[in-house]
Amino acid sequence: MLEAWRANGDDRANPVRFHLIDALDKRAAAYEGETRRMLDERVAQLLDAYRSDIERAASCHATNKSERGPLAMLVADIGKASSMHETSHAQLLDYFRAVWSKVSAEKQLRDSLAQVPRNAGPLNSSSLVHRSLSLMREVSPGYLEQFLAYVDALSWIESMNGPGVIVAKEAAGAKKGARKKK
Repeated sequence: MLEAWRANGDDRANPVRFHLIDALDKRAAAYEGETRRMLDERVAQLLDAYRSDIERAASCHATNKSERGPLAMLVADIGKASSMHETSHAQLLDYFRAVWSKVSAEKQLRDSLAQVPRNAGPLNSSSLVHRSLSLMREVSPGYLEQFLAYVDALSWIESMNGPGVIVAKEAAGAKKGARKKK
């Protein structure tokens, strides 16, 4: 029976169950007596259940040739939903990126103001940075957001290299200077 199902392609109806039946049938052949009888009984039960599944699938397929199965319907629904929501998700993502960029720029501007000392002179570096950022915000808020994003990326890259890299470069420069003096 298993070979006939394999020849008809019925073994693909439920490959896992078919493999279980086939393996149990081969294992039963190695036993004798009561153990063999119990294994044969179990194989017969599994064969009956598998036969019922094949017959049910064949009758469903014959009566519902034009209808799709539940899995095909689910895949089609997911495809429709994802194509409809793809554009709205992209728009929503763009909106949140823009809002985050504005919020981040405002926070960085406030942080730069917090760095300025009370009695800072006109050439104080913290004061110059804050004035530059404030002027950028007045002239072109979009440019300020892009500039700050660029600065963030550079600081992130620098932090990835770690402080040891900068120290190592300075130490290498000091060694070269010491060699030239000799």
